[in-house]
Amino acid sequence: MTRLLLGVTLERICKAVLLLCLLHFVIIMILYFDVYAQHLDFFSRFNARNASRAHPFSNSSRPNGTVPSYGPAGAEAPSPSAKPSTNLSATEKPLQPCQETPPGLVGRLLIEFSSPMSMERVQRENPDVRQGGKYTPTDCLPRQKVAILIPFRHREHHLKYWLHYLHPILRRQKVAYGIYIINQFGEDTFNRAKLLNVGFLEALKDDEEYDCFIFSDVDLVPMDDRNLYRCYERPRHVAVGMDKFGFRLPYAGYFGGVSGLSKSQFLKINGFPNEYWGWGGEDDDIFNR
Repeated sequence: MTRLLLGVTLERICKAVLLLCLLHFVIIMILYFDVYAQHLDFFSRFNARNASRAHPFSNSSRPNGTVPSYGPAGAEAPSPSAKPSTNLSATEKPLQPCQETPPGLVGRLLIEFSSPMSMERVQRENPDVRQGGKYTPTDCLPRQKVAILIPFRHREHHLKYWLHYLHPILRRQKVAYGIYIINQFGEDTFNRAKLLNVGFLEALKDDEEYDCFIFSDVDLVPMDDRNLYRCYERPRHVAVGMDKFGFRLPYAGYFGGVSGLSKSQFLKINGFPNEYWGWGGEDDDIFNR
């Protein structure tokens, strides 16, 4: 009887232990699959997030070494066959050289100095002239780059009118130009020639591409815009007829007022003579050279 009870008790204990082990196994399996599912979801989201971060660099090995730009999240991706936008029209042609005779010239001009003039008005009337009195045509390629040199002292009144008239004339002539005012300080005797030599050097320091130089007095304004401010194969006297001389040369060989020399021509004659103090003489020397 005692052995029977002991056997039944042991059997019940074994069953209970087996049941507990089975229950433990089931719980472990449930926890295992739940943790596995959580890990799987985490790694899936992690890989997806990393893949989206790596996407902008997927084309970084293109031949031109550039990286495409992408819009904000949610925006529709561009089609692989789409062409990048550009500011240049497919039919746009490169600029052609400016014509020898610019088409916008008007010919004879009415020049008068009675109306009030100011630098503010000059700036307002010429918004496309850059700082420093520089201008370049935008609709054609200029044939020359011209530096206009003006020897100057105490002539502000004349300078305002000169700029007022010359800026529009030069633009119509399709000239790429820069204007340089070479001022002599003090009250010593004026030296026009030395100022022009200084202006030549300073202009080339500012822009070594100048290949034409116009040397002009500040009180001389052309009365016809067909009188082109450019250089030719030989030095050119631009002011061949002035109203104060009755539109005739005061004497044979006169080369004063306004003249044009190319860079090579100026260097060949070694510039203006520096020894002429006061007005006159240096232009005759240049004519003889």
